[in-house]
Amino acid sequence: MNAHADPQLTYSKPPVETKVKAMTLVSYLGGVAGMAVLQAVADAPSMIAFLPDWVEAITLPLLPTALAAVAGWKARHTPRPDLLDDQR
Repeated sequence: MNAHADPQLTYSKPPVETKVKAMTLVSYLGGVAGMAVLQAVADAPSMIAFLPDWVEAITLPLLPTALAAVAGWKARHTPRPDLLDDQR
């Protein structure tokens, strides 16, 4: 079925994907956890002194990124029954 052939075809307002919600929440919580780690490290820099400077710089942003990726991968896809089969 062609979507352009039916002028009466209407779409519902698409819901926010469960994957997007999960990734957003986990990214936020990972960022908050990262800030807590920064506070702890600022008080005791010897905790990460053994790491090279470049590793220290990339490690903290990787935490929320990795957590968000896992959350998006694990979350279920939000079904869209209002779409045509070839658009799902």
